[in-house]
Amino acid sequence: MSWFFRRTLKSCAAGAIMVAASAGFAEVQAIHATDLQGRDINMATSGTRVVALIFAATDCPISNRYIPEIARLHKEYGPKGVAIWWVFPNPGDAPAVVRKHGVDYSIDTPTLIDSRQDLVRMAHVSVTPEAAVFAVENGKLREVYHGRIDDRYVAFGQERPQATHHELEEAIQAVIAGRPISEPTANPVGCSIIPVTLKP
Repeated sequence: MSWFFRRTLKSCAAGAIMVAASAGFAEVQAIHATDLQGRDINMATSGTRVVALIFAATDCPISNRYIPEIARLHKEYGPKGVAIWWVFPNPGDAPAVVRKHGVDYSIDTPTLIDSRQDLVRMAHVSVTPEAAVFAVENGKLREVYHGRIDDRYVAFGQERPQATHHELEEAIQAVIAGRPISEPTANPVGCSIIPVTLKP
């Protein structure tokens, strides 16, 4: 059995949609995340209309396959007030590991380390890659979408030549335009996020 299937068979494909509601609000100041230099990050800076978090793992081949797509979205929507961040929540993905991974894969999209998995809990995600989209309203983040990036992966080992539905991009476009957001047509396919044990 190949490394890919050993890694992915331990994974689960879980995901769901959270429609915009007051319960989806999360104070930016209450969420702890750091960049690769260890600095605390405010994801909803002035001028930011949308925050999109892409949860990833350095050893997940599926999330690595999406690096060019996320780079495209970052380049296209960044000037429109959309902040797109890679988020690495697994315990093994220390800053040094993620920095090397960024060099190896030529990643220039901003990156966060979610060592306490606060962002995982805020975004209600469970696999990599999985996306979460938040509307920025009065300095608060309101979750409007979480789920797959697109439908390229049908199941483990089953990949379309090209995606036919682009749920992440459509969610970003909908927030910008003030339109309702459609639910994803299927759950994300990816590698399980490894839970961390927080010290009291």
